[in-house]
Amino acid sequence: MSASIINGKELAHDIRQNMKEEVSQLIINEGVTPHLTVIIVGDNPASKSYVRGKQKASNETGISSDVIEFPSSITEEKLLQVIQELNKDPKVHGILVQLPLPDHIREEHVIVTIDPAKDVDGFHPMNIGRMMTGEDTFFPCTPYGIITMLKSKNIRIEGKHAVIIGRSNIVGKPVGQLLLNENATVTYCHSRTEKLMDHTTRADIIIAAIGQPNVITMDYLKQGAIVIDVGINRLQDGSLTGDVDFDNVKQKASYLTPVPKGVGPMTITMLLKNTIKAAKGLSKQ
Repeated sequence: MSASIINGKELAHDIRQNMKEEVSQLIINEGVTPHLTVIIVGDNPASKSYVRGKQKASNETGISSDVIEFPSSITEEKLLQVIQELNKDPKVHGILVQLPLPDHIREEHVIVTIDPAKDVDGFHPMNIGRMMTGEDTFFPCTPYGIITMLKSKNIRIEGKHAVIIGRSNIVGKPVGQLLLNENATVTYCHSRTEKLMDHTTRADIIIAAIGQPNVITMDYLKQGAIVIDVGINRLQDGSLTGDVDFDNVKQKASYLTPVPKGVGPMTITMLLKNTIKAAKGLSKQ
């Protein structure tokens, strides 16, 4: 029996349709149009592609957005100054600095400079702390999207054993915390983990966030496991693939996300959701 596919593109479309109405009501009732400002530094093609996707999705839902581009030679001091100016701008509800940044700019300094009330990426230490203690906050977008995908299929998380393969600050660590907040039992695995299969073959839910194409096969999971593929890897022929060998794993998994049309569209959708939430919060201050 083949796995049921969790199509992130379709789910994202449905959520964004509801967002359109939410934004419309916010404009009519509060006179507030949610606004997202994205800062991009340098000429990374992947980053520029992501930013275009975010801007397109914003426009489709009625959220206004703009992109501020800087050359990779910009100083850290100048970048932080721009962020501080955006913090003070009442028309800007969400601020996102596209990562990665040039080596001479410290990501942690940039992230901590963003006003936590405008941190729609969910990476500010204050928002991470709130997530860790189970408080309502801006959740990191990819992990937030993963939880939303699981819930969209009424997949029970409470009491289940979730194995996270990858420990990045962007995906691995926060998705594990969000699963823990949903009362899952969580195991983190990474590049130093010995006997990886011993962990994954006992998992009810596997989150693959390794950044290596097609490495997770059916041998890594038990029958009926739920597999969420976070990987986006470009092959030599230009096609995209995930960390999971899709055609192989779908024969054994109960639910599986594709790449593309899986987690990616949900990441952008959760960014928009956070931006609307920021606009609502700031409009009440």
